[in-house]
Amino acid sequence: MKMEDKKVLLSVKDLEVKFRVRGRILTAIRGISLDIYENESIAIVGESGSGKSVFTKTFAGMLDANGFISKGDILFNDDELSNTIVTLNAAGKRELNGIIDKLNAFSSLEFGADTYKEILELESEKRSKETLSDEKDLEFKKKSDELKFKRTEEFNLKQTFDSKKEKDKIKASEKKIKEYDKKIKAVEKEREDLIKQHKDAVAADITYLNDYEKRMNALKAKYKSDISKPVTMEQIERNSVLGKEIYLSVGRFSYRKRVKYVNKLLKDFKQALKMGEDIGNEKVKIKIFDNVMYCKLIDEAETKLHGRIYINLARVTDPADWGQTRGKKIATVFQDPMTSLNPIITIGKQITSIIMKHQNCSEVEARARAIEIMKKVGIPNAEKRFDDYPFQYSGGMRQRIVIAIALSCQPKILICDEPTTALDVTIQAQILQLLKDLQKEYNYTIVFITHDLGVVANIADRVAVIYGGQIVELGTVEDVFYDSRHPYTWALLSSLPQLAQRDTELYSITGTPPSLYNKIKGDAFAPRNPYCLKIDTIEEPPMFKVSDTHYAKTWLLDPRAPKIEKPEIIRNIHEKFLKIYDITEVSENA
Repeated sequence: MKMEDKKVLLSVKDLEVKFRVRGRILTAIRGISLDIYENESIAIVGESGSGKSVFTKTFAGMLDANGFISKGDILFNDDELSNTIVTLNAAGKRELNGIIDKLNAFSSLEFGADTYKEILELESEKRSKETLSDEKDLEFKKKSDELKFKRTEEFNLKQTFDSKKEKDKIKASEKKIKEYDKKIKAVEKEREDLIKQHKDAVAADITYLNDYEKRMNALKAKYKSDISKPVTMEQIERNSVLGKEIYLSVGRFSYRKRVKYVNKLLKDFKQALKMGEDIGNEKVKIKIFDNVMYCKLIDEAETKLHGRIYINLARVTDPADWGQTRGKKIATVFQDPMTSLNPIITIGKQITSIIMKHQNCSEVEARARAIEIMKKVGIPNAEKRFDDYPFQYSGGMRQRIVIAIALSCQPKILICDEPTTALDVTIQAQILQLLKDLQKEYNYTIVFITHDLGVVANIADRVAVIYGGQIVELGTVEDVFYDSRHPYTWALLSSLPQLAQRDTELYSITGTPPSLYNKIKGDAFAPRNPYCLKIDTIEEPPMFKVSDTHYAKTWLLDPRAPKIEKPEIIRNIHEKFLKIYDITEVSENA
């Protein structure tokens, strides 16, 4: 089946993920866009620190506490989860009518939007005279942030010194910290003094202030006249639909949360009306609903409303919402099974607790389902081993149990974060085969994180190569293995030990990955790229299309670029891969 014929299950759009680290901001994911299809296996490949795990953690809301999604969307297309029905009793109808009445009351603000914007512009003009320009303010912020970072680094260094043996170093460090404190205060004072100068200059300019007052009064009078117009029938009909969509979107929450979210939404819609935004437009509604998630009205009856939630995992903040997604719809198998299993709880209890939580069944039913899934993942004598503890299982058997737990609720997406790295080669092959066999039965999508291209050849349909927090190449397994175009992919393939010749040195990629604290100029791989062009150091390359299934982010694909042959070690490697990884069948089915 062609990719365009498959259903897009997860659509990532221009995703950016940042972390707050020691007073600085690190950008781990830099504008990734990727569609993941139903029932496919896609491998995410790259060196340690490239952003593979961070990228997939965003799907399940598992970012570390200091991480956050700063930009982009993760749209999850799950019919069961998005289907929403809210019942309307007498209290619910009163609540709904109250929402619609408020929307109607706000709607006259639309008529004054142009005048309101003029008022804001006039206020902004005065504010810019009284304070600093954005450029100047940013200059002060950069100075201050740099000094604060250096102070933090010095403080952290001071903590490493021995208080008995390194007193001189501690004193020297304390002196530096005090100097940084003085410099930070000096920058802040310089900024405050400059703002005061600007304010004093405006206060002394009587001509400007009189003109400002005259223009502002005229605009306010016009605005008052504009918003006194009656609301139209068209607005009332729009507000009726919007009120029901607000009620649908918050209907899954408790009463207290519902009131909180409704008040925030009404406030945001009021502001949108003031600014003249078309609140009947779906894109505008999606933006305003944001963390609550927009629910489109499909149909209604006397006592219920039926809608479809626009699920954006990049905007989910409520733990209850993650409870409906994590584990139940998106499950993860981690690298080390012992860190995934609780050592003091029996295997059976760990599986049944997940089943009971997400599938609303009795303990007896959960036990039966747990034993069934244990058998399916290849646990011999499942009934007898049900009450064993993790330490009584081997490494491979423990990983099978982790897979069983992940699949116990039949998720749509199974994220496998290097699940075979801690296992020996024989067990690796068994686990990979198990994942493929179970995929045919459960119809889940596999997102496989790995640095091992041999694993990719065995399990994936498509491959996304990540470097410096960006996808630099995307294609089918055949595209990436046999017709790779990005120099980083060439380097990864060249590093495979299986391709090394006898009495030759194993290829390794020179240099280190870029620092993600700094803004990267040009191609992130340029400093390590033996085929680097001048433009690579100046401008970031676009994603070039090689074929309908194959894309690569390198200037070498520009028609103006010189023609460069891939490294000799990976030329004509088709036969080698067929022999090494036994993937003849994959190639035939492609």
